Amino acid sequence: MSKKNKKNQNDEAKAAQEEVLNEENTEQQAQEQVTEDEATPEAKIAELEEQLEQEKKEYLFLMADFENFRKRTIKEKADIIKNGTESAMRDLLPVVDDLERALEAINKGGDLESLKEGVDLIYNKFVKYLESQHVKAIDSTGKDFDTDVHEAVTMFPAPDPAMKGKVIDTTIKGYMINDKVLRHAKVVVGN
Repeated sequence: MSKKNKKNQNDEAKAAQEEVLNEENTEQQAQEQVTEDEATPEAKIAELEEQLEQEKKEYLFLMADFENFRKRTIKEKADIIKNGTESAMRDLLPVVDDLERALEAINKGGDLESLKEGVDLIYNKFVKYLESQHVKAIDSTGKDFDTDVHEAVTMFPAPDPAMKGKVIDTTIKGYMINDKVLRHAKVVVGN
């Protein structure tokens, strides 16, 4: 054999060996790829389970926070209802003090004119307090009868035809608080 032929054979043998090695490497890479592909779904499942567990924990923390918020607001609302009248009652105490002084003056037999003046002052103080609490009297006499704010106690023949269906007299004043009826006015209606 000539050197050329030997060299060609050697080259061919090397090429064949390289080809076999390449095929073995390719086959090995394919097996590794298959192994990786098989491991990937398991890894994905594990990752998803971990993510689900984390989401569950966050959900439970959120639910606990919401439950605490709900309990706190219920307690605060109960406290407001329980203590809501505190300031209103505190502001009424001076009126009670004035009434006690007036009763004391009546029992001592004081001057009737000064006693009347004192009761008028107490009444005006109390009306101002009601106004500060947004309570106002319903003006009824001479107005049209309105079932939303009036309660008819009796019907009376109208002294004038223009007074039919109108309030002739108010027996008990009605009051509104913030445009809501606190107590209906008890009235006599013209018939």
